[in-house]
Amino acid sequence: MKAIYSKTKFLLITSLLLVSVSCKDSFLDENPKTTLTTDVYYKTEEGFEDLIRSCYPLLRNIHQNRILVLNGTDIFSSLPGWNPSAVNGKETPSSLFDVYDARFNATLPELQTMWQLLYAEIARTNTAITRSKDITTMAAALKETRVSEAKFLRALCFFYAVQQWGDIPMPLSEINTPQKDFPRVAAAEVYKQIIADLLECEAKLPVTASNYGRINKGTAQFLLAKVYLTRGWNFNNSLGGSNADFDLALQYADKIIEAYPLAANYKDLFPKRSDNPLTQYTGAQNDKNPEIIFAVQYNSDVLTNKTDPAFLQDAAGGNDQHSRFGPSGEGFIGSKGRTTDYNRSTGIHQVNTATYRLFDPQNDSRYAHNFVSVGYSLSAVKDYKPLPLTNPDLKINFAVGDTVLLCRPWNNPATTIAERGVDLGGTKKYAVVNTDEYGGGYPIDNSGLNIQAPLMWKFWQPGIPNGDAYGTFNEAVFRSAEAYLIAAEAIVKGAKGGKLGTAEIYYNKVLDRALGTKQGTDPKCAAAPENQKSLEAVSYRATASNITVDLILDERARELMGEYGRWFDLKRTGKLVERVKKYNPWVKGQSISNIHNLRPIPQSEIDLSFPRMSQNAGY
Repeated sequence: MKAIYSKTKFLLITSLLLVSVSCKDSFLDENPKTTLTTDVYYKTEEGFEDLIRSCYPLLRNIHQNRILVLNGTDIFSSLPGWNPSAVNGKETPSSLFDVYDARFNATLPELQTMWQLLYAEIARTNTAITRSKDITTMAAALKETRVSEAKFLRALCFFYAVQQWGDIPMPLSEINTPQKDFPRVAAAEVYKQIIADLLECEAKLPVTASNYGRINKGTAQFLLAKVYLTRGWNFNNSLGGSNADFDLALQYADKIIEAYPLAANYKDLFPKRSDNPLTQYTGAQNDKNPEIIFAVQYNSDVLTNKTDPAFLQDAAGGNDQHSRFGPSGEGFIGSKGRTTDYNRSTGIHQVNTATYRLFDPQNDSRYAHNFVSVGYSLSAVKDYKPLPLTNPDLKINFAVGDTVLLCRPWNNPATTIAERGVDLGGTKKYAVVNTDEYGGGYPIDNSGLNIQAPLMWKFWQPGIPNGDAYGTFNEAVFRSAEAYLIAAEAIVKGAKGGKLGTAEIYYNKVLDRALGTKQGTDPKCAAAPENQKSLEAVSYRATASNITVDLILDERARELMGEYGRWFDLKRTGKLVERVKKYNPWVKGQSISNIHNLRPIPQSEIDLSFPRMSQNAGY
């Protein structure tokens, strides 16, 4: 034992001597490869350009956080299954985002995430704006353009935040030291700052950006139209708005309409695809259509197609619009699992039954594009047992490409047994489902024919790898179709001087594009979208006598569904509580009230603040 100890001691001493010898040369000597710091780099033109570029990636994270913008509205829910089954009466427990009960409070992670992302972006843009004073080598016009890009992005984030929370902190310069005192600023002051920034952007930004995807003059003009429209409604008399804001909203909407023509067809704005995954094809992505004013950018490079690494949400990266909307085709008979055919559907945003009933399924091209009403078998299936009511021993076969599901439109339901599937004693070997049976109301519980509602395929991009994201399609945030509807809403609220004329003219421009060869006709939606069984129909063509805010909100739902903004539309127009109670299918335990026109300040932000930040009333 002593010999082993002596040998070990000798080796240790020898090792230390070798290290000490090597240290004498260079082992501990500092040899920095560069002394470049952000303080130095951001003063260079190259560094400042990189600083401005760094303000764009967080747009991906912000716009992929859609729960607080889409769910719990009149057209989207968080969960399916609101319709008790005729067999066992089971109900899916409601989501807090739909019924706004006591669970909807200041501790929600989604609130914290949205707050954190918006203020992280505001911090980045403030850094760029503050550091711009140190740039002396950049051409003045280029510097003004880049600073205006940062100011636009700051204004956009303040606009999102002030609508969600009302009075909010409004830092306007870079913060370099830890602070806890971020007092809430009155919403009216926030709107003043947003408008001042955007007017400066409009004056200094070029008509055409130096790179596709950057902010330009039209982007600022569009947001001005939307900000003026929102301020004009003057929520709770707290925004400093007046009727003059509606006139300004109309003027800016007209500028956009002149500069950004509508696409010839609604489908031209989205990835080219077939409704049948067996005949999928990839074609033009259509995300650079002249109608699109501003979009969150994605690309085909797997290394740069991700959300911002500082706030990583999806390791896969890429646009996730194709995988977030329910229902899903993954469970169809003959499904091959999670493949590129139907891709993955996480069902974060479920289409409400009333939403399907807002369309004329036969005449409005948006119904056919937004929804896929037929499901197909992707592989052959032998001796399938469909759990029928009439013949429990029945087995059927499916070949590749056979129909496995047919969702009948609301205004043309199956009314006879012969039109139904064999599971109900009919003649079809596939399920035939009526609109009033979506969400769990089909006569057979857990039917083996994979009962489903029409798939929400508005953003479907074929041929991308299976996963939550991977999409390369740019996510449109502003497009000129919305400018027509902004103009119509402003005129309804009293704006004068529209270049196209009266409100119904602006509205019908969007509608007629959707009608295609049937322009000028009267498309019919359900007169009572909330009544799943009613077949009574009413025209949704606008006239001088019928155009109202509700008619415009219905058209916004048809045209812009799934695009980032529904909650903002309902809050702006004062229709959130009314339309959620009327159209959101989660009525049991529904607790929405006027306090929900503002979100609670995240509790974590209140806890970190000193003096303590105040909470919104009712939370």
